[in-house]
Amino acid sequence: MSVHTPGSEAPHRAGFACFVGRPNAGKSTLTNALVGQKVAITSNRPQTTRHTVRGIVHRPDLNAQLVLVDTPGLHKPRTLLGERLNDVVRTTWAEVDVIGFCLPADQKIGPGDRFIAKELAGIKKTPKVAIVTKTDLVDSKTLAEQLIAVDRLGSELGIEWAEIVPVSAVGGRQVALLGDLLVPLLPESPPLYPEGDLTDEPEQVMVAELIREAALEGVRDELPHSIAVVVEEMLPREGRPADRPLLDIHANVYIERPSQKGIVIGPKGSRLKEVGTKSRKHIEALLGTPVFLDLHVKVAKDWQRDPKQLRRLGF
Repeated sequence: MSVHTPGSEAPHRAGFACFVGRPNAGKSTLTNALVGQKVAITSNRPQTTRHTVRGIVHRPDLNAQLVLVDTPGLHKPRTLLGERLNDVVRTTWAEVDVIGFCLPADQKIGPGDRFIAKELAGIKKTPKVAIVTKTDLVDSKTLAEQLIAVDRLGSELGIEWAEIVPVSAVGGRQVALLGDLLVPLLPESPPLYPEGDLTDEPEQVMVAELIREAALEGVRDELPHSIAVVVEEMLPREGRPADRPLLDIHANVYIERPSQKGIVIGPKGSRLKEVGTKSRKHIEALLGTPVFLDLHVKVAKDWQRDPKQLRRLGF
């Protein structure tokens, strides 16, 4: 059944597209660029994304709504957390209407890309778009070579790319075009989310992610994957005048070993203070209200390998 909105000729399209690729292929940055606002945290460290994030792109000009599912990078898992992240990716692939495979322009196609492409080749019915990301980092000759290599990869594995699109999410190059090309691959459907919604992430999860992003910034090299954040409570401060509200947020930053505590806290608490200041700015922008942020660092021994701890931390 076609869904027509009043006064429109074309049927309304709505559906889910997911971006896949190895860690650090630019998936989260691209999701944010298409949505037009930060809904996924980004970092130049691999494996920043730990669960699926849905970003909602409203395209009234195309009579469409595109829901982007940003997934963790598929990788060779070394921990139980790694295995669970890979499961999240594969489950997502099975449920979307179109798959965008992200391959960075500045890195030759490697074993990690081939591993993912082979898995994609087994998914027959879902259309696949090859997205060459980070084009701002290469010259036109290197980009042309990468586009040819991506085309060849598809031919070798029997994948027929619906499109091959070069983009730069950072430079905003061809981002809108990518949206234009994804929309026709979606099914006819009424909108799936109300107008104005940009994500279906619970606020508490987004706040925890913004704190984790700020915490990762200073300690990427020492503890790239050992940090998890849980927001224990978010409550409006009582007794504040209506025109001067304040939201109290209490959150715990978890690390795996006592020796890591000092790294996160920093000399005289300087690093933790910086994490609070940075993340508070983003949280206030997200929630549109002043925030008091109370952060504590706690040890959850070897949480990446412990099923009980993983459950408690939301994985």
